Amino acid sequence: MTDLAHEPAPAAESGGSDRLRRALFRFRQSRLSVIGAVIVGIVLFFTIFGTFLAPYPDQVAGAVDTAARFQPPSAAHPFGTNELGQDVLSLVMAGTTVSVLAGFGVVLIGTVIGTLVGAVAGFAGGWTDEALMRFTDLTLTIPSLILAMAIAAALGPGFVNMVIAISLSWWPGYARLVRGEVLAAREETYVTAARAIGASPRRILFRHILPNVVSPIIVKMSLDMGFAILTVAGLGFIGIGVRPPTPEWGTLLSLSRSYMPDYWWTAMAPGMAMFLAVFGFNLLGDGLRDVLDPKARR
Repeated sequence: MTDLAHEPAPAAESGGSDRLRRALFRFRQSRLSVIGAVIVGIVLFFTIFGTFLAPYPDQVAGAVDTAARFQPPSAAHPFGTNELGQDVLSLVMAGTTVSVLAGFGVVLIGTVIGTLVGAVAGFAGGWTDEALMRFTDLTLTIPSLILAMAIAAALGPGFVNMVIAISLSWWPGYARLVRGEVLAAREETYVTAARAIGASPRRILFRHILPNVVSPIIVKMSLDMGFAILTVAGLGFIGIGVRPPTPEWGTLLSLSRSYMPDYWWTAMAPGMAMFLAVFGFNLLGDGLRDVLDPKARR
């Protein structure tokens, strides 16, 4: 009897590993998804170690070298120097940490707020659903960048204020997505069974429904990372995000626009870094969508 009681466990583990192998196989079938994963891996590597690996860390902290200002790309400065003689490559490497962490913070906070609003609206229904979704629709009528600019201007410049400002304009998309998924999931058999055994509404929602609708949320988060990074850079570009001397891609682009096109290299490095990050996260998001799409499972 003891042996029989322990037999299902290996079968469950085998089933889980088999699903993982099939998911990885589907992911590897798309070369663009693999390229996106590699790009995202490189971006995350520089997010963690970019500040420490910068060739000129003192310039990242704000040191200047006016004798070396506007030097073109060379062996000593692969992406040249800016108007203060600072190494552009070092600033971009250190700026990766600020830009990507800000984008991740925006997506994470927006996901938490939107998931809670959408889950409660879809599960409760009635006037609760109407009130929450009408407020969500009202927020969606305001362009997200304009709303983020207004909130950021009210809160003041700074990393934390910038993340909060963008997050407060980012959650409605998640609220609508989660509400639709919860509306479909609450009619499933496992929800009916949970109600029948006396599970509380809170337990049904957070223990049974939300874990089964997490796949589209993960896909949307991966796709939104690129757009969040662009929004962070947009606020930095117009001067209401992170302020110098803290390096950030949008701020670096804003400072370099006055010297275009004569000193083009000052804008090329942050622009290419932004492009690669957004491109990589979009490709990765497409790959995750193929892997996590229930219709693609066999």
